[in-house]
Amino acid sequence: MLRAIALEKEYEGPRGKLHILRGVNLELNKGDMMFIIGRSGAGKSTLLHLLGGLDRPTAGTVEFRGEDLSLLNEESLAKYRNKRVGFVFQFYHLLPELTVRENVELPSLIAGKRRTKRSEDLLKRVGLWERRDHLQSELSGGEQQRAAIARALINEPELVFCDEPTGNLDDETAESIHRLIFDLNREGQTFCVVTHEESFARKGNRILRLHEGVVDVVKH
Repeated sequence: MLRAIALEKEYEGPRGKLHILRGVNLELNKGDMMFIIGRSGAGKSTLLHLLGGLDRPTAGTVEFRGEDLSLLNEESLAKYRNKRVGFVFQFYHLLPELTVRENVELPSLIAGKRRTKRSEDLLKRVGLWERRDHLQSELSGGEQQRAAIARALINEPELVFCDEPTGNLDDETAESIHRLIFDLNREGQTFCVVTHEESFARKGNRILRLHEGVVDVVKH
């Protein structure tokens, strides 16, 4: 489904070039629960952003279903991010002026079709149907992350990227989000998850460790 080939990422810093990724190669298949682990600052989020089309590599390629993302124009890349993949971030990124249901449905509106039945099904699935008319400020951290997961799934993406999805939650709430993600994976949803929580990652079927810009396979 997804392949990175000789992926490099550099930034120009005050002391010269900063090499974040050095020739990263990886493959992700349909149905995978793949984790990318590593220390803070190892480049995990940078790698996820490249795979998700949120940023472009300095060198190398990212292919989705055999299509090179670097060859897509901005409009096609936006469609990739909106329809073919979904994103869940550590700090939720819900719009405070919208209700839970409106936040969940927003990507479908951007795609041109409001998916009300789909949002109803998802909100029930993540346990937020009774909270659908609440604002972000009226939700707990765990509820906000559940809303963010539902939003990521609204357009039925083939792949969902999660960047430290429980890094901002207490242990009990984090565990409930872990269970939800694994339940969704067992139902067929493919995930690529960045985390520093190795106990969370050990439950996945594939684990990659990022260290000094290079990926090592921990579990294949």
